Amino acid sequence: MIGVFDSGYGGLTVLKPLLEKLPEYDYIYLGDNARTPYGTRSEDTVKRYTEQAVEYLFSRGATLIITACNTVSALGLRHVQKKYLRDQNVKDKKILGVIRPLVEYAAKTTKSKRVSVVGTRGTIQSKVYEIEMEYLDSEIKVYSKSCPLLVPLIEEHWHYKPETMMILKKYLRPLKSKNTDVMILGCTHYPLIYKKFNKIMGKKVNVLDSGKIVARSLEDYLKRHPEIETKLAKGSSRSYVTTDCPDRFKEFANKELGLGIKDVKTVKLWE
Repeated sequence: MIGVFDSGYGGLTVLKPLLEKLPEYDYIYLGDNARTPYGTRSEDTVKRYTEQAVEYLFSRGATLIITACNTVSALGLRHVQKKYLRDQNVKDKKILGVIRPLVEYAAKTTKSKRVSVVGTRGTIQSKVYEIEMEYLDSEIKVYSKSCPLLVPLIEEHWHYKPETMMILKKYLRPLKSKNTDVMILGCTHYPLIYKKFNKIMGKKVNVLDSGKIVARSLEDYLKRHPEIETKLAKGSSRSYVTTDCPDRFKEFANKELGLGIKDVKTVKLWE
């Protein structure tokens, strides 16, 4: 089973392309809606939340976990990889993030060697995109901007309102002057306003479709790692759990992404 974890609804923008690209596997999605957003939390808090999510997903039978949340991938991924896999010498399970596939794709496609990144405050302050890009190609300049208001606006269905467009324009104004040709949406909520990013940044900037990029990357990963692929349960099982407001979760998933979810269960990750 593949587990997909996010601080809230955003990871559904990763799950949907996974279901389309790799429909043969069983999936479980966990949204920590009771404690979203993670982008304003401290690193220690994000690590603790990530531990709780990983423990739950492994207990449900997940063999491979995707930390769809960029903040988790930035602040908690290496921590849980070490604690649950490397320190215990576990070889038949994996925990993967979403940042590396996006950086690799951006590095391959930029012609100007100028890349912009938008994300939550936690993701941007971690400088994880700059660090990963430096490792791949030190000549590429990364220009980052935190957009802390976007996640709560999207979670509250305010992304259709003109106020969201006004706020987004103000966030993106400094990046437009940098003449980048690739933009990474460093938060899984942001693809829900993908068209707005495209409209503001213009035709000269390739705003990456992060969900599809992550799905292609996972497909390639499984081909290269049969020891993991053969452990994954295959079928049509789809489970959805949240830490709060299952009805709102289902409404959002079906309205915004057309997932056709019929049942969402509530789970408590903490005591």
